[in-house]
Amino acid sequence: MAGYERRTTQRFQMRLPLTVRWNAGAAIGETSTESRDVSSRGVYFSLSKEVKEGSPVEILLTLPNEITLAGPVKVRCLGHIHRTEVRDEATVGVVAVIERYEFLRSEEEEPN
Repeated sequence: MAGYERRTTQRFQMRLPLTVRWNAGAAIGETSTESRDVSSRGVYFSLSKEVKEGSPVEILLTLPNEITLAGPVKVRCLGHIHRTEVRDEATVGVVAVIERYEFLRSEEEEPN
């Protein structure tokens, strides 16, 4: 069946600013980027370098008022890199699976 959709959750195409942190063995990275799309189980974003599939990842994002209808909400998502794809010479597309997430209170500090 051509075009079969395997996703079980709805994706929302939205560009949200992200802070992404990952561990790949002894290498630890952190960068700012933005999402291309988001669902309750994952997020797609771009990085300037490849990250090993399976690497643990932490994604910090803020859901805007248009989604929450109650003001911006900060969310910390924990999961792993599921898949990467080289998009061009300077960009790698990344699919991260969200295994758990927590809502952060506005006065709560983001971890370093």
